[in-house]
Amino acid sequence: MAAENVAHDDLAVIRIEGMHCHRCEQSIQKALTAKPGVREVEVDFASGQASVLFDKDRTSVEQLMETINDAGYRATDFNLNTRALK
Repeated sequence: MAAENVAHDDLAVIRIEGMHCHRCEQSIQKALTAKPGVREVEVDFASGQASVLFDKDRTSVEQLMETINDAGYRATDFNLNTRALK
């Protein structure tokens, strides 16, 4: 498998309401992982947030939040860490 170019990757930490258990974590992780451009996803039920590493040329934070909402949860806010790799 070829190494992926991560120069256009950003890290978003998205706050999520409506998670009640670890199955909720799995459901959100599965939905986000299926999204084109998403490289890594970690969902934490206890903190109520998801950390998503994604290719900003292929998807956006708004699209990620919409994916969470479509999965039956409520994405309420986010912090974005834009990576500036040269």
